[in-house]
Amino acid sequence: MAILNEEPIAKTEMLIRKPIADVFQAFVDPAITTKFWFTKSSGKLEAGKRVQWDWAMYGASAEVMVKEIIENRRILIDFGTTVEWLFTPRAENETFVTITNSGFQGDGDGIVKQALDSTEGFTIVLCGLKALLEHGIVLNLVSDKAPDAHVKVNKGHDTFANERRKGMLYSLPIPADFEGIPRILP
Repeated sequence: MAILNEEPIAKTEMLIRKPIADVFQAFVDPAITTKFWFTKSSGKLEAGKRVQWDWAMYGASAEVMVKEIIENRRILIDFGTTVEWLFTPRAENETFVTITNSGFQGDGDGIVKQALDSTEGFTIVLCGLKALLEHGIVLNLVSDKAPDAHVKVNKGHDTFANERRKGMLYSLPIPADFEGIPRILP
């Protein structure tokens, strides 16, 4: 039997070749975040505020308590676990993003599984963000990760696909001064 000396955490990092303000806003402003992570949010991330994030394709939602926001430097939330984003400027138009998730609960095997799943999930989120901000591409990574888990409705069509066809998803306006994202996304 293996014995853990430290509780596992999830940690993933990636360089995004965009200014720190753009990268930070992508996580704070759901008009941008919905293009690479969740499908709907009850509002922007602000310190002391509770928001709800929805993943329509999975019929899932989560309540998030925003513990701290330091503009262009740090986001700290309670997501059932503690998630921290750190934004480090590099060259003029480069930002290094570190996401750490900690505070998993359960037995040893369960904690390890949660940490591995979280590492995988946040890596997918960072990859989607990189594609969106650097290349203007919506990769649908979160949706395509588990297509067999999509919520089924109306003769076998999933809710996410139906909403996307109706133009309900990925149709939020992008600020005119936000660089690198085409005005019309698929």
